[in-house]
Amino acid sequence: MINTDPKHQHKYDVNGKQLCCTLEEKINSKTNNQTGCCSTHNEPENHSDDDGHEHSETNQSIFQMFLPAIISFTLLLIAIGFDNYFPQTWFTAWVRIGWYIVAYIPVGLPVIKEAFESIRKGEVFSEFLLMSIATIGAFAIGEYPEGVAVMLFYAVGEVFQTLAVQRAKSNIKALLDQRPDTATVMEGENAVSKKASEITIGEIIQLKPGEKLALDGKLLSDTASFNTAALTGESKPDTKQKDETVLAGMINLNTVVLVEVTTAYTDSKLSKILEMVQEATAKKAPTELFIRKFAKIYTPIVVFLAIVICVLPMLFVDNYVFSDWLYRALIFLVISCPCALVISIPLGYFGGIGAASKNGILVKGSNFLDIMASIQVVVMDKTGTLTKGVFKVQKVVAMDISEADLVKFTAALETKSTHPVGTAIIEYAKGTEKNITVTDVEEIAGHGLKGKVDGNEILAGNVKLMKKFNISYDVEIDNTPFTIIVIAINQKYSGYFLIADEIKEDAKEAIESLHKINVKTVMLSGDKQAVVDAVAKELNIDQAFGDLLPENKVEKVEALKNEHLHIAFVGDGVNDAPVVALADAGIAMGGLGSDATIETADIVIQNDQPYKIYTAINIGKKTKQIVYQNIGLAFAVKAIVLVLGAGGLATMWEAVFADVGVAMLAILNAIRIQRMKF
Repeated sequence: MINTDPKHQHKYDVNGKQLCCTLEEKINSKTNNQTGCCSTHNEPENHSDDDGHEHSETNQSIFQMFLPAIISFTLLLIAIGFDNYFPQTWFTAWVRIGWYIVAYIPVGLPVIKEAFESIRKGEVFSEFLLMSIATIGAFAIGEYPEGVAVMLFYAVGEVFQTLAVQRAKSNIKALLDQRPDTATVMEGENAVSKKASEITIGEIIQLKPGEKLALDGKLLSDTASFNTAALTGESKPDTKQKDETVLAGMINLNTVVLVEVTTAYTDSKLSKILEMVQEATAKKAPTELFIRKFAKIYTPIVVFLAIVICVLPMLFVDNYVFSDWLYRALIFLVISCPCALVISIPLGYFGGIGAASKNGILVKGSNFLDIMASIQVVVMDKTGTLTKGVFKVQKVVAMDISEADLVKFTAALETKSTHPVGTAIIEYAKGTEKNITVTDVEEIAGHGLKGKVDGNEILAGNVKLMKKFNISYDVEIDNTPFTIIVIAINQKYSGYFLIADEIKEDAKEAIESLHKINVKTVMLSGDKQAVVDAVAKELNIDQAFGDLLPENKVEKVEALKNEHLHIAFVGDGVNDAPVVALADAGIAMGGLGSDATIETADIVIQNDQPYKIYTAINIGKKTKQIVYQNIGLAFAVKAIVLVLGAGGLATMWEAVFADVGVAMLAILNAIRIQRMKF
């Protein structure tokens, strides 16, 4: 059973084993879903929500699910025909009662059993108890057809609820099929099939066209094209070159390729994504939690009011007939079942998570859908979020040193960095940096690198690095709208690299879409202000701040939060993790990017498209709209029929509509979100 008490939420892997709670510890300080670390143990396969509903995974066909209702419905029709065509005698009366009881058992017995189970667990006032009391009471006053019909329609409603939940889960659970159980491993000249979980780092996997990669690795073949839909939500081919990283879940499209395993099976990027998806259902939205608490208070009040409706009128009504008022009380109980609320609301949120997953967006809990619906400001990093992060050296200017030496010394130092700017310089050097001794490398966050190259002290970074070490440089370069890497050798300014990044194709459309829904846009970057201003002007971003260290980004976000604004921060780098954690909604741009940012984020956009920020907000708004529609529908219809039932103007059939009918309408409304195009 899933416990909605935040102190007792745990996460489980696909085999039902409890996992350590490091992810929640990182993000839950802002969601109040505090989690304690836990020991490994097995969790039962079937999980149920606090409302008592169990929608466990089942291998039953639709016919098998409906079979009890079909049997009950058939017997009910025969019994009604028996009532109409046979005279009433003491013998036929007993046959009639027995027949209705037999018709009741297939649909009524499971509910009565659930009522006892709930009582045994201490949950006395459940909807199962309400249905049991109402239908057994209907039998007690001779309303046999209505007693069976209530349970029959309730059972049909439960099947539809189960099917709806399964449909809502399908977009998410489909991810579980993306990891192959086996892979072909090369042992010398022989290709051997081996369990993926047993393959170790360093082994070579042979991947044929159409096969999925089971583990993360490094491509050994010269080139290969992959379908990355499992990781990005899109089937657009992604061409990889030799020594580039390839990830579990990618599908080889063309020729046979070889991949060297670099990550254990349980640590692959896809494994982490699956873990995040499975955790998502445990984090409830405030609306969901409120409805559950409300149902626990509401149900005993309803039982008490039903008793009052049945008993109290004997003190005020002259021609009081117990059976008439009991019937009204039973109608009241059936109407009062909170099914429409406790099923359709979680289903609405689950549908929202499923719709997001279908669009390549991983939402780590329904609470974050609510947060996205209320976002007022989207704060974005520049590199890798709005720009491609694929840098090219445009120009090299050398001072008192040859350009060739400046390039090879700088490239040698940059081999100790993973920054995309460094990669651009290394590519520009074309191998001239090899066989050069590099020692004492120090990475200065937000500034650049310091180290010794062939015995010379070299500084390579932005202008802040020069200022930090009091090295004068050509200040004219501050105004150029390019990323600049300034070089100093032995404390002397020695030149610079002009490096350009490219804006993502959908970045402008993303900003325009956010403005249309009145969301303010802010860009924060460690790059110099001139570069940041140029990008902000091209994209029409509301505010842009450059020359920021990681701690400065935190300060900017804190300043926005002090204005009582709901903020989403979008980033992709390791140094973005603190700001992602600080924002109301932290969004990791790039399912193939920094692990630290992905784990800290509340939402992961897997295909690197800025437009998906707008999509995530839109899904959050639609989900919340549907949830509120369901709440309004359920309360309005139930309130009307409750009043009519208490006044004797509604029969058990109206009660069935107010319960099962409204639940079905709410379910159909909830699953609409899965059909919407975003």
